[in-house]
Amino acid sequence: METQPPTTRAAGLSKRRLWWRLFLYPVLFFVAVVITLMWLEESLIFFPSPYPEGDWEPWGLVLEDAHFQAADGTKLHGWYVPHDKPRAVVLFCHGNAGNITHRAGMLESMHDRVGASVMIFDYRGYGRSEGKPKEKGVLADARAARAWLAEREGIDEREIVVMGRSLGGAVAVDLAAADGARALVLEGTFTSIPDMAAHIYPWLPVRPLIRNRFDSLTKIRRYRGPLLQSHGDTDTIVPIASGRKLFDAANEPKEFVTLRGVDHNDWLPESYYDRLREFFDALP
Repeated sequence: METQPPTTRAAGLSKRRLWWRLFLYPVLFFVAVVITLMWLEESLIFFPSPYPEGDWEPWGLVLEDAHFQAADGTKLHGWYVPHDKPRAVVLFCHGNAGNITHRAGMLESMHDRVGASVMIFDYRGYGRSEGKPKEKGVLADARAARAWLAEREGIDEREIVVMGRSLGGAVAVDLAAADGARALVLEGTFTSIPDMAAHIYPWLPVRPLIRNRFDSLTKIRRYRGPLLQSHGDTDTIVPIASGRKLFDAANEPKEFVTLRGVDHNDWLPESYYDRLREFFDALP
C-alpha cells in the first residue's frame, strides 16, 4: 500500500486551507456588510436635523406654531401658514432630511403664488418633534398633523389636499390611500424603500431585509381621487423611472409633470407652482 510522504500530505492540506479561506473570508465580509446595513437601517433612511438647527424665525412668513401629539403620545411640532381665501388647505409632508425650517421658501410659494393655506410638520426626531423616526411612527405623525389641521380649519380631514416630497410622498400616499383626500400631490417620490435600496446597493439582497417598507406602489392603487405628480428628469437620487412606475399604478384622474433639468434637491420652477394653482382651481 502506497502512502504519500508527509511533506506531500502537508502541502495538500495547506492548499485546501488556502482555498477554504479564499472562499470563507469574502462570504463572512459580505454577511458582515448585510448585518451592518440592517443594524443601521433607520440612520440610512432618516437624516433629521433636530432643534435648534435651522432658522426658526423666517423673514416674511406669517405662521403659527402647531403643537400636537401622535397616537402613542409623542409630542410633535409644525408650522401653519393660513390664507384668507385659500384655494386649498394643504398638508405638506417633507423629505427625509433637515426639518421644517429648510422648507420656508416652499411655504412662501404655496401661500403667495398658489394661494393655499398650508401646514408643514416635523416627523418624530426632526426639529422640535420628540422621539426617533421609524416608518410606523412617521405615518402616525402625519395622521396627527392632519387631524390638527382639520380642526384648525374647521373642515373634514378628507377635504385636505395631501402633498409630499421624496420620502414625504410615501407618507402622503399612505394617508390618501387609507383615508381619502381632496387631492394627492407628489414631488420626486418613489415606489418603495426596498426598490430604492436595490437601486443604491444592486449587489446586496436588500429587498427582503428592509423593515421600513414605505410601499407606495401597493398603496397608491387604493387611492381614488385627483393626482398631480411631478419629477425632475435629471433627478440623481430618485430615478424618474421610479416616479413613472408609481404614477402608472395610480388610478385616474391623474397627471404627470416632467420638470426639465431639475435634480432632486433643486428649487422647483415657478411654472410648477402656476400648474399647481391651476390644479387646485379644477378640483371639485
